[in-house]
Parts: sequence; C-alpha cells; structure tokens
Amino acid sequence: MTFTRRETLALGLGAAALAAMPGASFASTEEAIAAFTGGAEVGEGGIELTTPEIAENGNTVPVEVSAPGATSIMLLATGNPNPDVGTFNFGPLAGSRSASTRIRLAQSQDVIAIARMEDGSFTRTSAPVKVTIGGCGG
Repeated sequence: MTFTRRETLALGLGAAALAAMPGASFASTEEAIAAFTGGAEVGEGGIELTTPEIAENGNTVPVEVSAPGATSIMLLATGNPNPDVGTFNFGPLAGSRSASTRIRLAQSQDVIAIARMEDGSFTRTSAPVKVTIGGCGG
C-alpha cells in the first residue's frame, strides 16, 4: 500500500490533532467531590436541595439549592457521563446563598449538592430524580 504525499500529510496532521485534543473526561462522582473538597470530610445537613421526584423530560429538570453561610455550592448528577453539573460561587455581599437552574439528566439518578461553608467545612445532600420517557410514569 502506497500513500501519496498529500495522504501522508493528512494522516500526520490528523494524528497530531488527535494527540493534542484533551481526552474525554469521564470523571467519577467521587473524583469530582474530592477535587471540590480537597479531600476534606463532608458532613450532612445545612443545605436544601429541591428537585422534582419525577421529571417527565430529562432535558430540562428544574433544580433549586440553598445553603445559608455557603461560599460555594456544587451540583452533581451521578448518572450522567460527566457528573459535574455546575458550581455556584457567592461573594460576601450576596443577599442569599441560593441558586436555581435547569439541568439535563441522562436517566433516573441522584442529584447531589455540596456546599463549602464560610468556616471551611463542607456539607452535602442528595435527592433522587426519576426520569420518565414520554411522561407516562414508567
């Protein structure tokens, strides 16, 4: 099999581009939590997570989270290929330490919220969300 100069150049550039691309990052939930907390112990309570019990459409699932005294809140979806949903940071002048958004869930799974508190401690809570197909409750 012989290659022309143009084909060889195209193969070389394709290989270089593939090598330069960052690999698909499928970090686990535990790795994401460890990166956010720096390996610190995570307690329970002090954070409120509001999700629907059943989501008829996994493309837009409403989520609300609040934690009085939090400087940062991280949301994770355990069943998604990339569990990191988002991180909300709050400054000292923030009126309320709460946020709401819509997230995409690939399947029925737990949504986890972890808050970094002003004293440097971490707290977490989770809520299960059942994603139905077509809204039939199955």
